[in-house]
Parts: sequence; C-alpha cells; structure tokens
Amino acid sequence: MSAPAQDHRELMAAAIERDGAGQRALFAGDIDAARAAFAQAADLYRRSWESAPPGSYGRLVGMLKSAVLAGGGEAEAAYAREALGGDDRPSPAAAYALAIAALIGGDDAAARRFSEAMRPGSEAFVRAADAVDALAAGDQDAYDAALGAIVRDFEQRAEHLTGVPIADTALMLQRLAEPRGMAARIGSPVLPPV
Repeated sequence: MSAPAQDHRELMAAAIERDGAGQRALFAGDIDAARAAFAQAADLYRRSWESAPPGSYGRLVGMLKSAVLAGGGEAEAAYAREALGGDDRPSPAAAYALAIAALIGGDDAAARRFSEAMRPGSEAFVRAADAVDALAAGDQDAYDAALGAIVRDFEQRAEHLTGVPIADTALMLQRLAEPRGMAARIGSPVLPPV
C-alpha cells in the first residue's frame, strides 16, 4: 500500500523553509548550499501546486523563483507554460508565473503581454510588472528604478535578514538580469553579493 499524498499545506511550508534556507546560505556566501536549498524548494513548490486547490498560482511563482535562484529554470518555465497555457485571461498571480517563464525563455514580447495582466493585482504585482517590463526592454534605468522600489519595500520589513523568504523577488530579478548584461546598481542588505 502506498503512503498517502503529502498535504499541499505541508509541502508549501516545507518549500518556504527551503527557500528561507537558500536565502540564508546566500547571505552567508555558501553558494552550493544555497543552490541545493533552492532546487529543493522549487520541487516542493511544484509538488504543492500539484496537490493544491485550483488557482493556487503563487506556488508556481515560488517554483520559478526558486528554480532561477538554483541556477536553472528552463524545465520549470516549460512546466508553468504547460500548466497555464490555456488561460487566455490569467489572474495577476498566474500572469506573474507566465511572465517569469517568458523571461527565462527569452520571449520578451510574451513577458510584456503577461506583465499587463499582472497590473490589476496588488501594488507588489505592479512593482514586479515594472521590473518585468524593464528586463524585457533591456532598459537598465527602468530596471534600477523597479528593483529599487522592490528593495525599499523589503528593507522596511525586519524579517528579510531573519530567514523569512520575502526577498526572493529581488534576488530572482537580480539573477534574471545577468544574462541580459544588466546588473543591479544599487546596494542593499537584501541583495547580497552572489
């Protein structure tokens, strides 16, 4: 007899813990440990998505962020596109996952299209959409402004240095900029040197 499927909430909690462990390892300068933790987080986020109620799109976003921070993302981007490909009018959270997947795949037109669908969401979605647009356009100044707004939000929260994984957006955007010849030109404790 097979073991019962692990509850999606337990998987999500484990994913968040691994995400936090990855961020703590980045702050400590242990890149190998960080990548291993982020890879584990990406797998746990995916498994949580697969067992969660419909519409739990944030789990796909978490999967993609962690995969990028683990040094990959291509397989996860394909997974997200397949999971969400039939959605002509995605919610802001689903659009966020699709925008990240598009950036990973180098489809800047799709990234900009999905960023527009992110904008009816919260202020955090709008800030992320600004960053997606800047990366898709290769606009360093707009990227700096968007990342700066995201970082300022994180800096206002004391948890960002205690392992709560809320800085993953800024870290992911930093990684997505690198293959585009862009780099964060701002200094912040939520952007450790990696």
